[in-house]
Amino acid sequence: MVRGGQWAVLCVATVLMLAGCGHRSAEAKPAFVSAKKLPEKLGKDGMTIVVGDPDARVTVHLYEDPRCPVCEEFETTGGSPQLREAMLARRATTEYTLASFLDDRLGGSGSKKAVNALRAALEEDKFVEYHEVLYANQPEESVDGFTDARLLELAGQVEGLRGPAFDAAVKSMKYRSFVTTSEKAYERAGGAKDPGGPGTPSAVINDKRIPADYNGLLFDGDTFAELLREIHARPWEWEQTVL
Repeated sequence: MVRGGQWAVLCVATVLMLAGCGHRSAEAKPAFVSAKKLPEKLGKDGMTIVVGDPDARVTVHLYEDPRCPVCEEFETTGGSPQLREAMLARRATTEYTLASFLDDRLGGSGSKKAVNALRAALEEDKFVEYHEVLYANQPEESVDGFTDARLLELAGQVEGLRGPAFDAAVKSMKYRSFVTTSEKAYERAGGAKDPGGPGTPSAVINDKRIPADYNGLLFDGDTFAELLREIHARPWEWEQTVL
C-alpha cells in the first residue's frame, strides 16, 4: 500500500522503469474494456465532456488531441483501459478537454473535425463508443486523415450513431464554437508555465496535475491502476502530496 510521501516514489519508480525499458512489449497490452455503458454529458462549463458516475471519489481530467499519437498510446495500450475499469466500478469519473492544436502545428483540419464529430456523438449519447473507435483507428500524426468521409465511415462502427442529424453536424462543422472554446480551455490549463497548453495527454487527478516528469505513469497500466485505487482509498493523502 502507498502512504503519504510514497506517492512521489511510486511516480518516480514508474518513470525510471519506462525510461530503462524504452518500449513495452506487445504481449503486455491489457485486454480492451469498453466503457460504452457509462453515463456521459456536457459539463456545466460547456467545454468539458464528463463520463462516469459524478459521485465517484476520483476525478481524472484528461487533455487530449485526436491526432496526438501519444494520446493514442494512452488510450489503447496505456492506462486508459484501467481507467475504464475504475469508471465501470464507479470508483472514478473522467472529464475530457479536447484540444486541436496539432492542426496548426502540422497543417490540416483533422483534429478540429474530429473534436466536432465527438461533440456531435455526445448529442447521440455515443461519445464514449466513438471516442474509442477514433483512437483505435487514428491515422499517422503527419497525415490529415480525419476527413469528413473518414469520420462518417468510422461512425458506422458505432451502432445507432449514423443518422441525418449526426451526419449533417459532421459535414457542416456544427460545433465549431465548441472546438474553439475547448482549445482555449486547453491553452489556459497550461498556466503561465505552459501558455500553449500542458501537452497531450495530460492528466489532473482530483485537481492535482500529474507533472510532466511523472507523465510516464499514464502509460504503465498496472501502476496507473494502483494509483487510482490508492487515491480512491485515501483521497486526502493525495491532496496533501507534493510531486
